[in-house]
Amino acid sequence: MIKFQFLGTGDVAQVPVFGCPCDVCERARHVARFRRKPCSARLQLPDAGIDLLIDGGLTDLCERFQPGQLSAILLTHYHVDHVQGLFHLRWGQGEKIPVFGPDDTTGCADLLKHPGILAFQPVPAAFVPFQLGPLQITPIPLQHSKPTYGYLFRHGDISFAYLTDTVGLPPQSLAFLQQIPGLKLAIDCTHPPSPDKPRNHNDFSLLQKLAKELPAEQIWLTHISHEMDRWLLRNPLPEPFRLAWDDLCLELD
Repeated sequence: MIKFQFLGTGDVAQVPVFGCPCDVCERARHVARFRRKPCSARLQLPDAGIDLLIDGGLTDLCERFQPGQLSAILLTHYHVDHVQGLFHLRWGQGEKIPVFGPDDTTGCADLLKHPGILAFQPVPAAFVPFQLGPLQITPIPLQHSKPTYGYLFRHGDISFAYLTDTVGLPPQSLAFLQQIPGLKLAIDCTHPPSPDKPRNHNDFSLLQKLAKELPAEQIWLTHISHEMDRWLLRNPLPEPFRLAWDDLCLELD
């Protein structure tokens, strides 16, 4: 079994957006379960003792996790909303924490120059799997404004892909995922449907087209903006789409 938890499901502005008086931002200010923190996740294999943090945008990582608890950290890319929590964590004490991510020499500010207890290392080449214990992880190139990977996680018969931040999928990545039987995935859906071509992040119109090319048992939407949340108030999601929210936990088997 894979235990997958969405720790944060918001875009860079998060929900509520500072100063925004819209209905979903006001709702989130008053009811905590409607808030969306920076997009991040956690994958656990309880039987194997694997505890993997995916992206480090949450600023309270030092409070969430105990020393020695994390097996590794896996980064999709080095935009600040996906790594800002690492700036504090790196100055901790004790054993080093492996941090895997794209081979982006600029990284984010001075994280790579002064890593502290964070042991940064690039993932293998695209589509080349590597192991974290019994968990197989395959980097999948995405389309974004910095070098960005999604990841396919495999354990036994379970295949789950986490694909954020991206606008559509590169042809090779789409072709690769089309060959995965029984695929379930979480994917960037920052924007509601729009007649205009989205830039840097998916809108729901693009995802509906993508779902026809990429049959999947379940497609979980994450990296949600307040505009997307407003659209969702009035529009139910068709199959196979599901809406993720902060702290939602999936048990995949």
